[in-house]
Amino acid sequence: MRQHDTLFIGGDWVAPAGTGTIDVISPHTEEVVGRVPDGTAADMDRAVAAARQAFDHGPWPRMTMPERAAVLSRLAELYAARQGEMAEIITLEMGSPITFSQMAQAPQPLGMLQYYAELGKTFPVEEERPGTFGSVTVRREPVGVVAAVVPWNVPQFVIMIKLAPALLAGCTIVVKPAPETPLDAYPLAEMVKEAGIPDGVVNIVAAGREAGEHLVSHPGVDKVAFTGSTAAGRRIAAICGEQLKRCTLELGGKSAAIILDDCDLSSAMGFLSIASLMNNGQACIAQTRILASRNRYDEVVDAVSGMVRGMQVGDPSDPATGIGPLVAKRQQERVEGYIKIGLDEGAKAVVGGLDRPHDRGWYVAPTVFAGATNEMRIAREEIFGPVLAVIPYEDEADAIRIANDSDYGLAGTVWTADTEHGMDIARQVRAGTYGVNLYMVETSSPFGGFKSSGLGRELGPEGLSSFLEYKSIARLG
Repeated sequence: MRQHDTLFIGGDWVAPAGTGTIDVISPHTEEVVGRVPDGTAADMDRAVAAARQAFDHGPWPRMTMPERAAVLSRLAELYAARQGEMAEIITLEMGSPITFSQMAQAPQPLGMLQYYAELGKTFPVEEERPGTFGSVTVRREPVGVVAAVVPWNVPQFVIMIKLAPALLAGCTIVVKPAPETPLDAYPLAEMVKEAGIPDGVVNIVAAGREAGEHLVSHPGVDKVAFTGSTAAGRRIAAICGEQLKRCTLELGGKSAAIILDDCDLSSAMGFLSIASLMNNGQACIAQTRILASRNRYDEVVDAVSGMVRGMQVGDPSDPATGIGPLVAKRQQERVEGYIKIGLDEGAKAVVGGLDRPHDRGWYVAPTVFAGATNEMRIAREEIFGPVLAVIPYEDEADAIRIANDSDYGLAGTVWTADTEHGMDIARQVRAGTYGVNLYMVETSSPFGGFKSSGLGRELGPEGLSSFLEYKSIARLG
């Protein structure tokens, strides 16, 4: 069992203020596989104080951006050497199939470190513009102390999407991992220390909701970077609004995959299986509404059903597994509740349903609904599990209408033999990220959503800019 009895605050491993602990339970075996301290408000106070001291008086914000980029490069080298270990920890603690952990859960955070280390070599901190009476210097400065509140589904990805640009910008940070997935943050803290990042610049305290809200509300925090549910995002936005505190929010999604009539279904299913069912369906970007024309509706239902039937459901540590367990019993019950809702609403489960595939572990049967409409709850609400609804459309205009008829606007895809026509479709769907014949989160490009999917952007130069304040200095002559 992986057991830790300290928190990473001020560059040291320190004893927690309280005696509470967090048990990490394997979603596959339902056994305790790890234990860490449960951070309290007092721990958050100490972490914010350390980050505040490091920002206000330490060397990190006063280094040049290329100097900070060089430190990120050292951190990336350390991360590269341990990414296999990181993938195994994430699979252990939250049930992500090991192939997905090895393909995305660990490599993508490494890619972010490498990207921002390279960007920092040339990113303009100052630029000159003509003014009325002389030149104006536009300067970019770090926003300050950042609170990073992250979910359990892709824990290192979401930590690094905040940590890497925040560090490059010159910010200091307090990271609050989710209580379901605190274990992967410990090797990260070890790497931060080994890379030579100054004390107090990075602080990591796993905790529950109450301590997390204390962190978000803390007057010593200048910006909140949050990924999670839309409901929690609204609460955080309200707190930040009251305090005029900067925030970026990456929230929920209910993305639509538009299957055009010229799509080669057999070749598309390989990429669509990743886009719709990655990480056991526990992904905000998952393409869970499959839109098919009435001309080919039955074909699409058969193809999607065959795709899902072909995915092995079981032990996430087995490389042959395509779909593992859900993260917690409450998540298992939530997803099964939506399957029942879909059946009650009149949709037909052509694959899956309410019979559990395994007696032990928090598994649900991957489910494909036919006969669904976009008005059903299974098409409107984020389920966060391996449940797909195939929805018919009349023509392309109707497909775009259905795709846009959602409270969310995080992601989407179109599947077609004509890539340029696919681009035309992509331009008409109101989503922050989109794919033609695949879905990818590109490190070099902004990631975020329209509507209830959030505020602001992460990744790319835009992700760095969200951790910077802009200062204009005008002068005479």
